[in-house]
Amino acid sequence: MSRNILDETHIHPAVRERVGGYHRDLVAEVQAAVAANAVVVIGMGLNPFPRKARKILDGLGTPYQYLSYGSYLSEWRPRTALKMWSGWPSFPMIFVKGTLIGGADDLQKLVEQGEFARMVA
Repeated sequence: MSRNILDETHIHPAVRERVGGYHRDLVAEVQAAVAANAVVVIGMGLNPFPRKARKILDGLGTPYQYLSYGSYLSEWRPRTALKMWSGWPSFPMIFVKGTLIGGADDLQKLVEQGEFARMVA
């Protein structure tokens, strides 16, 4: 799969650093969590889908790291940086052994298919 990302040559030099550094600290925090934990759920307050993902994982007895960034009305800019970095448009973002598997519904499907158990084994 190739993801369509704006080529750096089409970003004016005056804004390249701003684009590249947009909430870099937050992205680095998430990257570190993904590297250090088998399962990471990135969510936000007031959104029922991160809760759904956590409930699924809790029901399976699967340990995970949960990172929450604001709610619908707060911290939307930092969350935008995570969306830009991952290419995933919504929350939660769920990573298993460093691989983005999608959101809560995607997790549910992988559990039902038995794929999630193979991934975390």
